[in-house]
Amino acid sequence: MAVIADFAVQGIEMLLVLLLAPLLTGFVRKVKARLLRRQGPPVIQPYRDLIRLMRKEVVLAESASWLFRVVPYLIFAATWVAASLVPTFRTGLLFSWSADLIAIIALLGSARFFLALAGMDVGTSFGGIGSSREVMIASLAEPAMMMIVFTLALIAGSTQLSTMAEFMASPAVGLRVSLALALLALIMVAIAENGRIPIDNPATHLELTMVHEAMVLEYSGRHLALIELSASLKLVLYVSLIACLFMPWGLKPADAGMPDLAFGVAAYIGKLALGAFLLAVFESSIAKMRVFRVPEFLGAALMLGLLATLLRFVSRSF
Repeated sequence: MAVIADFAVQGIEMLLVLLLAPLLTGFVRKVKARLLRRQGPPVIQPYRDLIRLMRKEVVLAESASWLFRVVPYLIFAATWVAASLVPTFRTGLLFSWSADLIAIIALLGSARFFLALAGMDVGTSFGGIGSSREVMIASLAEPAMMMIVFTLALIAGSTQLSTMAEFMASPAVGLRVSLALALLALIMVAIAENGRIPIDNPATHLELTMVHEAMVLEYSGRHLALIELSASLKLVLYVSLIACLFMPWGLKPADAGMPDLAFGVAAYIGKLALGAFLLAVFESSIAKMRVFRVPEFLGAALMLGLLATLLRFVSRSF
């Protein structure tokens, strides 16, 4: 019975992140519209868009190979698994042994690699531009992410997310300067990885500035729906990761009962809403930067991660 209960809780978490992903995207769009004094689309509009795309016929270019057809499913599977490994409302889940921060980075890197290949597969100029920019951003964001991982692993003594979340929630963590720097670096990496302002504007299709949209211009129908859903899942993943590592309040232990789990789910939804609201406020108050300034932005994130690692050996908890 215990194994069945663990399977049920793990399945609930996988469905929860899948169902909340479009809602998070719709909430960010709604808040941004209200901040700009516009009505904006309804919060459930991403669900309608996904259903509409699922019903449409897939149109493929004549030069598209089998890789172009398979990539949307690979990206969706890798992103969904990575998002499901992050503890959301309970630690010690059935697959928590594999919920390693390095494994999650590897899954996201694999999805990015296949997306870049798909952008170049058809042979269009926009796809090549988007793929080259995506690889450039990844080559700068991943070293910063690894420095963040090193900092958190040195402090918590593990790269497993459940262990890290339990340590961050305990009084032993104290007040550390390295954690503050790691948080800032993680937020900057999350903005870059999700193609949000100021790195990219997901609401526009300007050929000279877009990154993610340039790689998926040739997709349609259910393929485009899977890619859009994967993008929403990736945003949920990073918000959940920040909440798990730096706001672990509400995470329940493995032996928690159903009332405690319900409270954990409510706390997780509240943290997602808070993260979406802060993201919308940030994007509404800043302009998109030039593509040539992206290395400076991610270079700052790398320096923050490096300083956090170095300060780990200098500053102790106060």
